[in-house]
Amino acid sequence: MSEQQARLPLSGLRVLDLTRVRAGPTAVRVLADWGADVVKIEEPVDPEHENEMGGMRLGPDYQNLHRNKRSITLNLKSDPGRALFLNLAAQADVVVENYRPDVKDRLGIDYDTLRARNPRLIYASISGFGQDGPYARRPGYDQIIQGMTGMMSITGLPGHGPVRAGIAIADTTAGVFGALGILTALYEREKTGQGQWVRTSLLESLLATMDFQCARYLVAGEIPVQAGNDHPTIIPTGVFDTQDGQVNICVSGTVMWKRFCHAMGRERWLDDPRFATNKNRSANRRELNDEIAAVFATRTNDYWIEHLNASGLACGAVNNVKQAFDDAQVRHLGIAWPVAHEKLGDIHLVGQPFSLGNHQAGVRRVAPMPGQDNEVILAEIGIQGDTLQQLRSEHVI
Repeated sequence: MSEQQARLPLSGLRVLDLTRVRAGPTAVRVLADWGADVVKIEEPVDPEHENEMGGMRLGPDYQNLHRNKRSITLNLKSDPGRALFLNLAAQADVVVENYRPDVKDRLGIDYDTLRARNPRLIYASISGFGQDGPYARRPGYDQIIQGMTGMMSITGLPGHGPVRAGIAIADTTAGVFGALGILTALYEREKTGQGQWVRTSLLESLLATMDFQCARYLVAGEIPVQAGNDHPTIIPTGVFDTQDGQVNICVSGTVMWKRFCHAMGRERWLDDPRFATNKNRSANRRELNDEIAAVFATRTNDYWIEHLNASGLACGAVNNVKQAFDDAQVRHLGIAWPVAHEKLGDIHLVGQPFSLGNHQAGVRRVAPMPGQDNEVILAEIGIQGDTLQQLRSEHVI
């Protein structure tokens, strides 16, 4: 363990990573970035083979998802490979998998099997639809989940049909909730000494992330619909053209509405019954937006952003991704982590979105090639010399 890793809060944790694609790797990345010793377990392949489920190994996505890990190749369908995995699991703190629910049982690496050898083990399963139920064995992908949860029905411009979010939001949120579940279980283990099975799914995670939109239905019986760039319940919000670009505003509540009218030089809006309350503004949002748009068109982006923020109102630019990372506040926060990569040169990866006062996470190791740590990891469980060569010749590793 490096000195840097030893100082991190999750140092000392051993995590076995059976995950692929995005949701599972997102969960494991949280643990790896904060110091856990993560062993990525892969099928034996040609070490130079650059494709993997989740993208090319030297591609941006793979490098971003699988940093700070070691890699071992194991054929889990073989008896010797499974035996090696069971030995590793007996010494592990956490196992994370995102197979379809029946796969781990067929391989004989399910929670009950591993718990019998290691009662302290935290076993995390991230699936598309859950571990049981009528859809449990369906393949679950982000795009499908976005449609099934209603996410696509509330995204996009009114009248233009359902639209997917521009990110893999179901995968990412399932990974974040998976990591939260693992950390919660680890905390309880400190009190009980016992591990447990942590489960989440893309379906549950995205419904939870939709939050207030789902609550509108569950509590009030309202079925949300597309509102475009307007907020569905708070008016005015949205995107407006300026002389040289676009700005985003959010005017929430009566106090902010009054402040906004003064800042825009349109005090008469305060006396207009169409705009007197948020309910009225919502019913007449098209007319109000037209009047706001006419004012914004008279000045530049920089003017409006500075003027409205100085008035205590939320206003920001509508950036592309390059502009976002070029932004002074984003640079100040340091969420783009610098990496010196042997093959890719000087690059940046997306860092963790939270910080700790006593620790600084970062990239200690770039994403590994398959099996690059076979000898070191197997030596840790006593596999060396002729035994190692035999496992290699039998394509167990």
